[in-house]
Amino acid sequence: MRAVALVRASHPEPAVVVTVVAAVLAASVGRDGAGVLAVAVAVLAGQLSVGWLNDFLDAERDRLAGRRDKPVVTHAVSRRALAPATVVAAVVCVPASLASGLAAGMVHLLAVASAWSYNLGVKSTPLSVLPYALSFGLLPTFVVLGLPGSPPPPWWLPAVGALLGAGAHFTNVLPDLAADAATGVRGLPHRIGAVGSRIAAAALLLTASVLLAVTTTAEPLVAVGLPAVAAAVLVTGFLRGRRDGSRAPFRAVLVVALLDLVLLLAAGHTIVA
Repeated sequence: MRAVALVRASHPEPAVVVTVVAAVLAASVGRDGAGVLAVAVAVLAGQLSVGWLNDFLDAERDRLAGRRDKPVVTHAVSRRALAPATVVAAVVCVPASLASGLAAGMVHLLAVASAWSYNLGVKSTPLSVLPYALSFGLLPTFVVLGLPGSPPPPWWLPAVGALLGAGAHFTNVLPDLAADAATGVRGLPHRIGAVGSRIAAAALLLTASVLLAVTTTAEPLVAVGLPAVAAAVLVTGFLRGRRDGSRAPFRAVLVVALLDLVLLLAAGHTIVA
């Protein structure tokens, strides 16, 4: 049970989705089996380190907020156990990242460091969206730079990643706005409020889907249909997420990310000339 609690403390939903997206993107742009595995291990290790660091640092804040969904609050796993787990994941992330080459590896480590900076205090500032935008913008750059010759990605690929990351940030904090405010967290979403955050998230995510649709070489039906489906998913998620504490909007973001992945898969072989 402790192992299950440790997994739950890692924020498994986004960790799995981000890892799958990175691995599938790696395969679609031409990384071989070893390269895809290296990407998956590096990204998963980085995601685990970020998730465990978050719950380690926020343990007391989560307790004060009554976050019963947090294993460390319910004592299913101890705060002390999260510290070595974070360190081990971070240590694994370094060689796994560098396995894709020095340039690619350093880009991914910068992405992980950016995510750590969010946990270490940036989330309580008006710049809270920047680590999300930077980390998710660097992720596809890492994947492409790992190809032979370290080719740069097309401009729109990191742009789409940054848009998805920024949109995820505004959505991710929606269930916790009140609890965060009560414990002193005042990031950008908290400053613009729930309505403003929903508008920002929807605009950013839909912009990412449209940008993919107009820049990739997907079939016209796919290019037109997927942004429409993404809009429907977001509307449904945000409507279902109007009650306090709902995770529906965040799950809608994960679905949209997977839909955008479909567009990337359709054009993966053309990303690098």
